[in-house]
Amino acid sequence: MTDLNPVERFIYRTLVWTWPLYGLGALYVVGPVIAWLLEGLGVLVLYLGPAVRPDMRATGTIPPVVWAWIGGMFVLLVALWIGHLDWSLGLKQTIKSSIGWAKGWALLALFPLIGAILPIRRSVLARGQCIIGLWTLILAPIMLIAPYVGLPERILTSPLKAIGGPGPEYFSVYFFTWDPASWTPRWQFYAPWSPFAALLGVVMVLFALEEKSIKWRSIGVAAGTLMILASKSRMGLVGIVACTVGPRMMPLLLRGWAWHVVAGLTASMAVFGATLATAASDAVAAFKGARADSTRVRETLQRIASERWQNEAFWFGHGTIHPGSHAVEYMPIGSHHTWFGLLFVKGLVACWRYWSLSSGKPCLR
Repeated sequence: MTDLNPVERFIYRTLVWTWPLYGLGALYVVGPVIAWLLEGLGVLVLYLGPAVRPDMRATGTIPPVVWAWIGGMFVLLVALWIGHLDWSLGLKQTIKSSIGWAKGWALLALFPLIGAILPIRRSVLARGQCIIGLWTLILAPIMLIAPYVGLPERILTSPLKAIGGPGPEYFSVYFFTWDPASWTPRWQFYAPWSPFAALLGVVMVLFALEEKSIKWRSIGVAAGTLMILASKSRMGLVGIVACTVGPRMMPLLLRGWAWHVVAGLTASMAVFGATLATAASDAVAAFKGARADSTRVRETLQRIASERWQNEAFWFGHGTIHPGSHAVEYMPIGSHHTWFGLLFVKGLVACWRYWSLSSGKPCLR
């Protein structure tokens, strides 16, 4: 990490300081600020061209798929405006929601744009994630013992919450949180909530596997796995297997012997298929039952969001999330289940556009 260009150095140092920034309750602010700063730098680099120092020059033109994401996020913004007009939410709420779009949905286009333009090596990101992992392993002991020695759940809530955001949890610093269903501790590390920490753990493991140094690779994998396990997220466990084993199995499709093995396994289904199907059904039931209350809340949120979207705001959504009742443990309607939340808040137009982007169809156009 000694031959970094200015952009790489800026990103690397930001990753290194992730935990201190979390301790200040500033991560929710830092992410969008970095994205918009780097996007502005990327546009400037494209404009100046050869006038830029060699190690900062753009790596190429903006690919069509990135343009598709930019267009898609703009469609989501327009859908948001129309939803606010339909529900007469007022200019103040529209401006606030537009700023929220700039801090959230817009990043799905900004970060691919930054990666397509600016010279940023994956090795820098991999090492940065491993250093976050080192911070995590150092701080983990006190976080893991906190609920058993009487330490408070929440340490502080940053004054930065005055900036505004989805909720105070984005600006709060926690040792741990209590699961309301089982009243057992869960850990969210530097994320706003525990399942998000599991997602970050999966990302950390994926980056760590690309690290060339076995020391840093081991640290990253260990820290990422700890985050997944301590968060007690079921999808985190699924993700770590699907995202690491699956892609590494793909090259076997080009091997003849692998096809023979698959053919043999397929033929054996005639004998063992019913037994395996029953075992799979039992496994799914056990998976859902591991945190039954969480499953119930999510399914209820999904049903309410789906029914209200179809009956109240089919095309352009409600414009914003709505407060939830006791039946869903006061979780906001539209905040869970990506597709149902998107339909509830922004309607079918925005949801179709986002689906077409995430499925890769714009690349074919």
